Amino acid sequence: MLNKHLPGLLLTIAVTGMISCGGNKEQQKETTEKPVAVTLGTVSSGSQNAILASGQVEAIQTANISTRVMGRITNIYVKAGDRVNKGQMLATISDEDIRAKRAQTDAMIAEAEAAYANAQKDYERFNNLYKQQSATAKELDNVTLQYNSAKARVDAAKQMRSEVNASLSYSSLTAPFSGVVTQKLAEAGNIANPGMPIVTIEQSGILQVSASIAESDISNIHLGDAATLLIKSTGKSFEGKVIQLNPSSQFTGGQYIVKISIPETAKADIYSGMFVRVTIPLKEAKQTQSDADVVLVPVSAIINRDELTGIYTVSENKTALLRWIRLGKNYGDKVEVVSGLAKNESFILSSEAKLYNGAPVTVK
Repeated sequence: MLNKHLPGLLLTIAVTGMISCGGNKEQQKETTEKPVAVTLGTVSSGSQNAILASGQVEAIQTANISTRVMGRITNIYVKAGDRVNKGQMLATISDEDIRAKRAQTDAMIAEAEAAYANAQKDYERFNNLYKQQSATAKELDNVTLQYNSAKARVDAAKQMRSEVNASLSYSSLTAPFSGVVTQKLAEAGNIANPGMPIVTIEQSGILQVSASIAESDISNIHLGDAATLLIKSTGKSFEGKVIQLNPSSQFTGGQYIVKISIPETAKADIYSGMFVRVTIPLKEAKQTQSDADVVLVPVSAIINRDELTGIYTVSENKTALLRWIRLGKNYGDKVEVVSGLAKNESFILSSEAKLYNGAPVTVK
């Protein structure tokens, strides 16, 4: 009987041994994962040595071309991307009704001038008769009144024709300066309303950066200050200068608009609308009493996951721990941590490999 069950018993022991060995290998693999070497950083206080802002490339001169008359757009001769010269025809608006009004004013002028010529003859004749004492002063006054009235009607008709001609000029839209068409906002056949943009033109080759500065920083910026500009999409970096300061934030949501020049040598491959990171160094570090309690960490240590922001710290078990934080104001290449990290805590500044939550680490 013992020999009969011996083969099955040996098979069970062998299978159990194989499973046990495989489990030990997996467990050994998990426990022997190579730690990632990391460098720790310490929290610093808020000494502001630069002003960091976001900006956008724009043309120095931009114009929305519109009309002052209502009518059907008969032709648009340009499209987005076309280069135009000053005075070049861009679009035309139907003007049949305006031309009809001009014909009416021309007829009114002819009628008024005929009446004026007749009144002038009467005025000259009665003036001579009055000198010869053949006409009374009352008769001369009446003729003089008719003469002045006829002259005024001629002037009024001519002014009306000038107004019609001015309206007629807005039926032909021309470029106010040489540049590039950046937008075509209507099509032939559409009805144009007064003030409705039809095309947008930007002056080509002359670009600048427009940046928004907080009211706490605007007093530290002056005309001629140097600024480092970083094009976010291309990584291109160059130096510019502050050329304009907007003294009011009434219509810009509490932000002050600063214009920064772009040097000629840096304008290649830069287009209007590109987003720019602006850094304006301060001549002297700025620190207030409240800044002494500010928790600052380098921007490079921040982790962005969807709409959340975090930073890696080291747990008691020597593993990477992703902690979610809330950020505040920028201080040059550092950013304020409003919550989630205390002043006496350290964080992972850099690592030799990609980290994840729970990854074993070793501090260099």
